[in-house]
Amino acid sequence: MSNEPTLLIVESDNDLARDVNSNAIINTNRSAYERAKAKSNAAQRERDELRSATREINNIKCEMHEIKSLLTQLVNKEN
Repeated sequence: MSNEPTLLIVESDNDLARDVNSNAIINTNRSAYERAKAKSNAAQRERDELRSATREINNIKCEMHEIKSLLTQLVNKEN
């Protein structure tokens, strides 16, 4: 018995095939797979960029709070 999958084309979609050994449906359209993978990677990069921008904004907010606190202390010392 061979480990090679035996595939039968699905009637309703020529890009899909059924592995008769495991009964799994397999997408045989490699370019569609590559496009989906690229789209997923682009979405992940966008999420990472958003996370990074959010972290940077939060750091700036903390620094602004610290500056405000120091200015308040300075003003209170002068009074």
